[in-house]
Amino acid sequence: MRTSSSRRGRRTAATAVATAVAVATGAALLTGCAGDGGDGGDGGKKNGAAGGEQITLRIGTFGSFGYDNTTGAKLYAEYEKAHPNIKIEESNVADGQKYWDTLKLRLSRDSGLADIQALEVGYIAEATGSAMADKWADLGKTGGADLGAFLDWKVKQATTADGKVIGLGTDIGPMAICYNKDLFAKAGLPTDRTEVSKLWAGDWAKFIETGEKYKKSAPEGTSFHDSASGLFNAVVSSEPVQYANAKGELDYQNSPGVKKAWDTAVAASKGELTAKLRQFDEKGTWNAAFKNSKFATVACPSWMTGIIKEQAGPENQGKWDIASPPVAGNWGGSFLAVPKSGKHAKEAAELAAWLTAPAQHAKVFGVNGNIPSSKDTLTSATVQDAKLPYFGDTPIGKIYSEAAAGITPAPISRWDGQVKTFLTDNGILDIEQRGTDPVKAWENVKKLVDDKIDK
Repeated sequence: MRTSSSRRGRRTAATAVATAVAVATGAALLTGCAGDGGDGGDGGKKNGAAGGEQITLRIGTFGSFGYDNTTGAKLYAEYEKAHPNIKIEESNVADGQKYWDTLKLRLSRDSGLADIQALEVGYIAEATGSAMADKWADLGKTGGADLGAFLDWKVKQATTADGKVIGLGTDIGPMAICYNKDLFAKAGLPTDRTEVSKLWAGDWAKFIETGEKYKKSAPEGTSFHDSASGLFNAVVSSEPVQYANAKGELDYQNSPGVKKAWDTAVAASKGELTAKLRQFDEKGTWNAAFKNSKFATVACPSWMTGIIKEQAGPENQGKWDIASPPVAGNWGGSFLAVPKSGKHAKEAAELAAWLTAPAQHAKVFGVNGNIPSSKDTLTSATVQDAKLPYFGDTPIGKIYSEAAAGITPAPISRWDGQVKTFLTDNGILDIEQRGTDPVKAWENVKKLVDDKIDK
């Protein structure tokens, strides 16, 4: 899920038993308990697991993880049915950066934490670093998770220097481009996904060129792309060098990947190819633009398909399709972690293990499109042959599993998520919405990094 303006959805504050309820502030990371583990499709039920003390498990997430009982895979209901003594509450925060800032504060106080906390990959290096490593339960030793089921690099990302595994992988974010077929047709562009993919194959510069063609015949009130910041994230996610060097040291100023992403996003902004939107904004402007068909393309890691379905709504079902990206990449992906200070950390670890087991990965993918981070699920017929009804006959599983096979994770530093936010929300967005000169915007970002990040 993301993010990080991390992946996945925006709403208002509320919490409900056994239901994922989205909120638009960072205030809902609550303390609670947890339930029994297991990796099968029976809610992880074990002998005697259904009895005992009545407890409530609270899970803090951002975006759309696909577990909920409303639009998700109904995993909470399944787990509760197998464990009548357990109730599950999910608190969902809209903005990934605000979520992380709030989580860090509460970790420092060992107060106000959920039993399970989602972690976005942009912050996993900080979570595993020396300042935080001891705050988390070792999920390699408690909860019963099968670490061998996960992609090796996913486990490595969540492993501390002394060998503790503090997070279990939920998903990864192989890239594609989602496009509105109706808007493409009206602009005189092809609508077949194979032909669309050819428009920009191999080069983000060709994506910009396609945007210029769209602009010449664009339906009134529409733009080619949703957000220059989103485009920045897509481009940098396709680069082998991003914010950190090979040693894991922050080095964004010398990164060829950051430079390419910045230049591409600036070109899109200066060319007026975007709708000038901030992804995941708290006012819901970006969400409304999906519903009102205000842009023709959006950078589309696998988790974005769930957001499109939710925000574009049933009236736009069948209008969106998915093409290959100019360059393959991985944007986002998350983990479930368990704060060690929780009252029921053992039970929370068991629930986290069950939610991230291959069987549950497959269920979430089938409903939400989140590409699993477990090896066997990625190669299973369930994923390979999958289609999401919202996208018609689009071979979602084939598109994203092929993209996933080509992922080579870039080195990450503990500051990647924060720097990404500065570059997008304080750099690119200023250029796009306020007309700030790109040179000035870059200097503003550098100052923010120097002022806010203690390297």
